[in-house]
Amino acid sequence: MYWTLELVSYLEDAPWPASKDELIDFSIRSGAPNEVMENLSELEDDGQPYENIEEIWPDYPTKEDFFFNEDEY
Repeated sequence: MYWTLELVSYLEDAPWPASKDELIDFSIRSGAPNEVMENLSELEDDGQPYENIEEIWPDYPTKEDFFFNEDEY
């Protein structure tokens, strides 16, 4: 399983929190590439919903990861 910014961007508008099956269904309906469904199918399914993208891809970049001062722009 591998995630890239492009692949995970298909899940940004997913209905969080969501179960593994709900995420797969959402990615199919939204026209995401097959790699997204393959990655989601490899996730653990313990019956608990995923609360956000960070639970799926812990390295998902956040605003704090970028080093620029928004006040200057």
